[in-house]
Amino acid sequence: MKIRNLLRTLVASVVLSTCLTVSAQQPAATLNWKDADIRQVVEAVSAVTGKNFILDPRVTGRVTLLSPTPLGPDALYEAFLSILQVHGYVAVESGDLIKIIPDATARQVPSTFGTESAAGPDDMTTQVVQLQNVGAVPLVSLLRPLIPQYGHLVAHSGSNMLIISDRAANVNRLVSIIRRIDRASDEDIEVVPLQHASAAEIVRILTALTQAPRQDNAPVTTSLVADARTNSVLIGGDKNERLRLRTLIAHLDTPLEDGGDTRVRYLRYADSEELATKLQQHFTAQGTAAGAGGAPAAAAATQGINVWADTQTNALVINAPPKIMRSMMQIVDKLDIRRAQVLVEAIIVEVIIDKQNELGVSVAVEGSGSNTPIGVTNFPDFLSGVVQLGGAAAGGTPDPGLIGEGATIGVGRITDDGVSFAAILSAVEGDADTNLISTPSIMTTDNEEATLNVGQEVPFVSGSFTNTGSTAGSVNPFTTVNREQIGVKLAITPQINEGDSMVLEIAQEISSIAQSAAGAVDLITNKRTVDTTVIVDDGEIIVLGGLLEDQLRESDQRVPVLGKLPLLGNLFRSRKTEKLKTNLMIFIRPTILRDAAQTALETDAKYNMIRDIQKSQQGRSIQLMPGEDRLLLPPLEDYRTPREGEEAEMGEEANQ
Repeated sequence: MKIRNLLRTLVASVVLSTCLTVSAQQPAATLNWKDADIRQVVEAVSAVTGKNFILDPRVTGRVTLLSPTPLGPDALYEAFLSILQVHGYVAVESGDLIKIIPDATARQVPSTFGTESAAGPDDMTTQVVQLQNVGAVPLVSLLRPLIPQYGHLVAHSGSNMLIISDRAANVNRLVSIIRRIDRASDEDIEVVPLQHASAAEIVRILTALTQAPRQDNAPVTTSLVADARTNSVLIGGDKNERLRLRTLIAHLDTPLEDGGDTRVRYLRYADSEELATKLQQHFTAQGTAAGAGGAPAAAAATQGINVWADTQTNALVINAPPKIMRSMMQIVDKLDIRRAQVLVEAIIVEVIIDKQNELGVSVAVEGSGSNTPIGVTNFPDFLSGVVQLGGAAAGGTPDPGLIGEGATIGVGRITDDGVSFAAILSAVEGDADTNLISTPSIMTTDNEEATLNVGQEVPFVSGSFTNTGSTAGSVNPFTTVNREQIGVKLAITPQINEGDSMVLEIAQEISSIAQSAAGAVDLITNKRTVDTTVIVDDGEIIVLGGLLEDQLRESDQRVPVLGKLPLLGNLFRSRKTEKLKTNLMIFIRPTILRDAAQTALETDAKYNMIRDIQKSQQGRSIQLMPGEDRLLLPPLEDYRTPREGEEAEMGEEANQ
């Protein structure tokens, strides 16, 4: 027996030395228990706190507790009680002894009475609660789920009391809940007189609000009655509910802002004439529909509505009952807003490569003295040159307009006796590269069509008339001319969606004057048209369409048999090659400008770009008048009016 006690003492000392670090200056312990036997933990706590414990034989288990900070004796004991609660045990004080027993038998052991006598929140205690306004028996079923299995809750109907046995923390929680439930009823009836609103209308509105089913399925205890004679509202129910209803009535019982049924509303962005027509039509149609649906009161309310527009001040003059007046003002607030604008920049790129090669020889031979042609080769654009060459050799003057392009070489012999001949060689090679980039831009408001035309009006002859039937000669000759616009046309209608994308309806036309073709009686125009609808994001570039075209024309004309002779055959043939390559692309880039700051930013960029170009050209012009400079746009700040807040900043900068 002595050996067993000695071993137990040694184990306790080892546990204390390894699990507790005690400071001499301030009693504290640093816990480090890992799978320690609960009985050894009890011995360690007893040694630190000086308390005496009696353990029930059923108290067993392993304990793990880690605490990085030192704990004093009181804090250690609170931690020990929490360990017991976790493992299903409870500590019950009995004089100088503390009994550690299972939770299931705790309520049968005498404990402290009242939570004030409990040493800690985990101590077992018994509390008696006296109820004043509610029954004790109904509360038992309500509070039973909050009591653990080892706790106890019972009602004494004779004295209307509750007896609670549980840990001190849970008993305090239950007592707090009971006090909130056990309150006296404060239902009463109040009379609220009205000054401006109608009592019947107020009761109708509040009844619809208060009689709606509640989410917790609780019964509605509030009642409202209107007294038409005194124009008062009678409210019955709970005090808090009556206070809420009085607040609502005070908010509704206010005079109209303008003191009548007529109001003038000035508009900032919307068109008053257009908006007045729509409002009149809308509320008139509502009155007609209400009358057809069997609501004569609503139909009568809309009969006195009159909306007209004052275009000079862009204002609406509205005459309507208060309810409809409020509806109109809400509609006007939603419609009279600053609409976003869209800056559309079109990019038109056209690259044309035109190459042409031409080589040919024409010959004319004439008999001696008879002026009778013996042989002629007639190729396009060559025979006229031969005839002019012969006229020049005979002493005439050739017409320069009949000589072909490129290099023209002529040889011949013109004589009155013998054979006359003339030959002309024409060779031309042409390369033409065209690179055109047009960037027309236009700004418009959301859902408003904008049109841009940049070009020239070119006259085209459409007909002529000459009266030659008179013996006196021509009378009143005239020629009719039609003018057509040549250039760039852009028509666009943007529609901004809820996000940052937009729908664009685009009509794009590009026209130009082409080189005259053979056989054409007047000018030839090129026209490219795109009509489409696209969806594009804000600030993104999208391609509308394009044209990629390659043309190759080759012609070879020669005299039969003679044109095929080696070397000599070149004198009897004409060759021509034309290659035309056209690359045309049209792009579009829209930018949404939602406020004045974005609009000013884009305007500044365009204005400063033109001004920088003008500044770069200063000094490069021909100085016909010394001392005179080229015209230059003034700085943009000279035209801009300072916004609110900027005037003060400008004044401070000037003072500095």
